[in-house]
Amino acid sequence: MIHGLLWFPLLLAFGLLTALGWLERRRQNLFRTWAKGAEISKLDSSGGAMLKEGVLSWSTFEAGSFNQKGSFDITKLELLELMSLTSGEAPLTEESQGRCRLRLIGSGQEMDVPFTDAEQAREWMDQLMGKSRCDL
Repeated sequence: MIHGLLWFPLLLAFGLLTALGWLERRRQNLFRTWAKGAEISKLDSSGGAMLKEGVLSWSTFEAGSFNQKGSFDITKLELLELMSLTSGEAPLTEESQGRCRLRLIGSGQEMDVPFTDAEQAREWMDQLMGKSRCDL
């Protein structure tokens, strides 16, 4: 009897981990469907983003689907900045890591795309600037 009580919490933990794994796999499959045909795409805890036919779109994963939060035509991109996520209008330094956002400015519009990893955001900056120059 005592052995059964000792193994019961492990059984519950296994069930919980299995359910969380299934939910993450479902989120990844939905992202693959959403971003199909994209030139560049990313999925992290901040949400998903993709560049498709010159338009950058980003969304969050809510209630089993991706809800679009915004889009930006990169042919109208004038300025691209890496900003801190939490400290207002402070730009992110080269040494900084962690959560951040890309600020897209062009044609009188200003939009922010959140990222979980600053290194991934820097790679996206380079790719977006290259794509915007090619599309001009």
